[in-house]
Amino acid sequence: MRVLVSEKIADGGLQRLRDAGHEVDVQLDLTPETLLDAVKGAHALIIRSATKVTKEVLETGTDLVVVGRAGIGLDNVDVAAATDRGVMVVNAPQSNTLSAAEHTMALLLAQARNVPQAHAALKDGRWERSKWEGVELSDKVLGIIGLGRIGKLVAQRAMAFGMKLIAYDPFVTPDRARQINVELVDLDTLMSRADFITLHLAKTPETAGLIGAEMLAKAKPTLRVINVARGGIVDEDALAAAIADGTIAGAALDVFAAEPTTESPLFELDQVVVTPHLGASTAEAQDKAGDTIAAMVELALAGDFVPFAVNVSAAEASESVRPYLPLAERLGRIFAGLCGGDGDGASGSGNSIDIEYQGQIAEYDTRILTLSVLKGFFGATSGEPVSYVNAPQVAEEQGIEVRPTATTTARDYVNLITIRSGAHSLAGTLVGLRSVPSLVMIDDHTVDVPPSEHLLVVRNEDRPGMIGTVGSVLGEASLNIDDMAVGSNEQGAKAIMVIATDRSVPDDVVTRLRGVDGIVSVYAVG
Repeated sequence: MRVLVSEKIADGGLQRLRDAGHEVDVQLDLTPETLLDAVKGAHALIIRSATKVTKEVLETGTDLVVVGRAGIGLDNVDVAAATDRGVMVVNAPQSNTLSAAEHTMALLLAQARNVPQAHAALKDGRWERSKWEGVELSDKVLGIIGLGRIGKLVAQRAMAFGMKLIAYDPFVTPDRARQINVELVDLDTLMSRADFITLHLAKTPETAGLIGAEMLAKAKPTLRVINVARGGIVDEDALAAAIADGTIAGAALDVFAAEPTTESPLFELDQVVVTPHLGASTAEAQDKAGDTIAAMVELALAGDFVPFAVNVSAAEASESVRPYLPLAERLGRIFAGLCGGDGDGASGSGNSIDIEYQGQIAEYDTRILTLSVLKGFFGATSGEPVSYVNAPQVAEEQGIEVRPTATTTARDYVNLITIRSGAHSLAGTLVGLRSVPSLVMIDDHTVDVPPSEHLLVVRNEDRPGMIGTVGSVLGEASLNIDDMAVGSNEQGAKAIMVIATDRSVPDDVVTRLRGVDGIVSVYAVG
C-alpha cells in the first residue's frame, strides 16, 4: 500500500514499512493545497505537528486507512472526521515522554537561575552577575498539573533536587500519588502553595485557558510557570500581564497557542525563558517516534489490533484478551457465512447480534473482542473496508443492534465466545497450552473443528450414508477434505457436518448438495 509521509520521520521507521512491502512516498513541505493532491490514492498518512489533517483532507483521501502522528498531540488532526470516515488515527504516546520530562527540568533550572538571560548578556559584552541572581530548587514546592507518564518522570527528577511535590490530577488516587511521594491537592490549593508549577496534560476544551488571570491571581509572587505540554493551556496574555505587574515571578514556555510564532508580549519580558517547541526534539525521541508510528501504521494496514489507536472505542487489550482477537474476528467471518447462506446476506443475522463472553476473559475489558467480531462479520458482508474504527458505525447503518454480555461462569471451557442471531449460533475457544483455535458449537450442535478459511456446514437427517454421500460429491469436484467434524444436538442426533476444505466450495457444488435427499441445508463459508 502507499504510505504518504509529509514530515521528517526517522529513517529506521520508514525502512520498516518498505521491508513490509509498502510504497513509502516522502513529500516534505507540502502546502494545504498540495497535500490534497498528494493524499489521493494514499492508504496511510504519516505526519508530525505541522501538517493539518482537516475534514477536507480526509474526504479527499478516499483510500486512507490510517493517519499516524509521530508524537503525542493530535491538535492538528480532525479525529472526529476521521472516525466518521472509518479512518484510524494512531500516535506514539510513549516516544517523547523522557525527552519532554528532561526538557521540563531544563526549563525549570533555566528559569530558577536565569541561565539564558545571563548567557545573552555576557555574549553581548555585559558582566551582570548581580542582576541575574536566582533561587534554589531545594525545599521549594513544585506543583505538577497532570500526573501521567511525563508528570511522574518530572516528579522523580524534582525529588532528587529536594523539592516538595504536590499535584493535581483527578484521575490519580491519593494512594498512588503517595507511592511516588506526591501529595494530591485541588487546583486552587496547588496554585496558592506552589513556587513552581509545571503542566503535563492534553489540550481539550476543558483545559484550554486553564491557567488564566483568575487562577494566576491565587498564586504567590514567587511562582514560576513551566509549560512543555500544549500551547493554549496557559492564557499567554494573562501570563504576561501577571509577570509584568509582579503577580508572579516568571515563566518558561516551550509551547504556544499559535505555532510557529516569533511575536508575543511574553518575549518582551526579562523574566521569561522560551524555546521553540523543543520538548520532543532529541535524536532519541525522534527515533522512538518514527519506529513506533511505523509499527502502528504497519499493524493498521494489515488490519491487525493497533495498541495506540486513539479513535477506537476500546484501544487496549489485556494480555489475557489479546490472544482471542484473531479467533473473534474469524468467528465473525464464519458467522457472516452462516447468515449469508440463508440468501439474505447480512440481513440474515436478523436485527441484532448477541455476543457472549464466558469464563476468565469475562473478568477483563472485552470491548475490543466485540469490535473484532464485528470487523470479521461486516468485513465479509460489506463491500467497503471495515476496521476497528468503523465497525460499530457499519452495524448502526445496517440497523443491527450489537448486544455483548459477559459472565465468569463457564461450564465446559475455561473461556468461550458465543455469537447468536436469528436461527444461527456459533461458539469458539482456544484449546491447550498452545492456544489452538477451535469451533465447538454451530447452530446449537456440538462440534470440534478448526475455524478454517474454507468451511462447509451441512445440516442433514440423522441416517446412515450421509457422510459418504457428501464426501463423494466433494471428491467428484476435486475438493480435498482437510478436517471434518460430525456434530450432535441436545438429543444426540448426528445432524450436522462441518468440513474444512482446501479451497472455496463452488456454488454449483453447494447447489448439488442441497438437492441430495436427506440434506436440510448447506452453508459454504470462505
